[in-house]
Amino acid sequence: FAMPAPFLLLLGLLFTAGVSDISGDRAALLALRSAVAGRTLLWNVTLSDPCNWLGVVCENNRVTVLRLPAASLTGVIPENTISNLGSLRTLSLRLNHLSGALPGDLYKLSELRNLYLQGNQFAGTLPESLFSLHSLVRLDLASNGFSGEIPSDFNNLTHLRTLSLENNQFNGSLPEITLPNLEQFNVSFNNVKGSVPLGLRRNPQNAFLGTSLCGKPLDNSCPNSLQSPAKTPSETPNSGGEHKKKLSGGAIGGIVIGSILLLLLFLLFILCRNRTEKNKAKAGSVDDDLPATKKVQENGKAISEPDAARPIPSQINGFSAAKTDSASKKLAFFGNSQRVFDLEELLRASAEVLGKGTFGTAYKAVLEEGSVVAVKRLKEVNLSDREFKEKIENVGAMDHQNVVPLRAYYFSKEEKLLVYDYMQMGSLSALLHGNRGVGSTPLSWKIRKTIALGAARGIEYLHSQGSNTSHGNIKSSNILLNNSYQPRVSDFGLNHLVGPSTASPARVAGYRAPEVTDPRRVSQQADVYSFGVILLELLTGKAPTQSLANEEGVDLPRWVQSVVREEWTSEVFDIELLRYNTVEDEMVQLLQLGIDCTVRYPDQRPAISEVAKRIEEL
Repeated sequence: FAMPAPFLLLLGLLFTAGVSDISGDRAALLALRSAVAGRTLLWNVTLSDPCNWLGVVCENNRVTVLRLPAASLTGVIPENTISNLGSLRTLSLRLNHLSGALPGDLYKLSELRNLYLQGNQFAGTLPESLFSLHSLVRLDLASNGFSGEIPSDFNNLTHLRTLSLENNQFNGSLPEITLPNLEQFNVSFNNVKGSVPLGLRRNPQNAFLGTSLCGKPLDNSCPNSLQSPAKTPSETPNSGGEHKKKLSGGAIGGIVIGSILLLLLFLLFILCRNRTEKNKAKAGSVDDDLPATKKVQENGKAISEPDAARPIPSQINGFSAAKTDSASKKLAFFGNSQRVFDLEELLRASAEVLGKGTFGTAYKAVLEEGSVVAVKRLKEVNLSDREFKEKIENVGAMDHQNVVPLRAYYFSKEEKLLVYDYMQMGSLSALLHGNRGVGSTPLSWKIRKTIALGAARGIEYLHSQGSNTSHGNIKSSNILLNNSYQPRVSDFGLNHLVGPSTASPARVAGYRAPEVTDPRRVSQQADVYSFGVILLELLTGKAPTQSLANEEGVDLPRWVQSVVREEWTSEVFDIELLRYNTVEDEMVQLLQLGIDCTVRYPDQRPAISEVAKRIEEL
């Protein structure tokens, strides 16, 4: 059978194209290398296959990933370089010193899904070719010098889920962006002004910080000139088609006098009400009405989450409605804890809600003599008095510098209260994930190492109490810090006190070891897994439950392992750690330890004593 000559020619062309794909990608990378300078572009050009070059990942004989973050790259990216990588899906050039405008031929990257350019010196307006990348899912242009108005052409990128434009020089009004899949948006610290468009109002306030924008979700309302115009009464026709008549002077005067009288009556009502409240207080009655502040649901009741310190809500005073004897109204203190206050003084203390955790609500209570304690109000405890006392005394017996000491407890049918030392710096979770942005003080590498070691020692102490003794709820919000950043492990032993619904595995999502099915029965190996997640959290700056940029739905340990498998370890580290370029070996060692702690099979994880030793060796 003889093939026609044109068919043979077509086969030859297709074969030649398949062979030349990788050589074309290699030529594009070499063109980029010639245009910009940087320490990680010292590729071994004697290798014909660029898939073995650092930062380059290939699939099916094509370059699909190019990651060169924090590589000290300088210069301008010209056309016909990166844009010639026709199969590229992920491009990361973040945290370099690249400058100039973006190349105008970006439209060639038709398969690009992830584009990370944050932390460079790019400038000028955004090229139209950028809005031809219809496959884009993640686009991060933050912390550059881009200017001009933000184009409404972003609406062309219908697959976009992340759009980060903060810390640039964009100006003008913010266009209406109605992307159906957009989950993360930020335009903070730009020169944009006007009202926030309707389609972007679902974003949090911190997406618009440092701008002149107004309206929801921001607290500042827009002036009338920025609102949609409304017809005035004189412009609104009546049923007869004539304009409404203006009010007479007498009518206006009557309205003013009536308003003043109503105001006086209202003030009189407030005075009478306050006097009644004071009389009730003198009579020793309990007022269950709380200030109209932000509501928090607790045990099926609504209590107030205060803007400022206030007495602990009266609902906490469960014994006031219960017919119990006087002995049940006493705080039970542990060991040598000073008995400087009693239950009545605790309930009179000014207090504020610190947060709602897995096992209940925590309060900061300031006693009348000035001392401060933390009070945890447990929920869904179904133990008898004897069972509760037996279990809680084991918790109160723990004494270690890296474990939050339990000072006292109160038990009644209605209320179960635990009194702890108050930790001034709050939780590791709040410092890692709530301490970002302009003016914040990031956690240094030295502090992160100190926290890792102290937490490991605290867990090691708990595990030393017996082979069946575990914490059961290790997470960054349960690592508390004093004013010198010394860590203390909290919430030890509470998983044995509450019912199964409270200790649901979903409440510790991201930290729970894969083998744990009953969170009230957590092994020491499962504690090690949870601590390994905290190590990865310290190194990456990512919360375990947040959506990850490249692989949605993948938990933190699996994401870290996938990046390390690609031999591009530095991509996982927190941006705020990349400034410490002399301790990269230490960071990699701690990263490997976190990976060892979070392996799937429990018997392959190191004991916490070994973990503490390896951290100490750093």
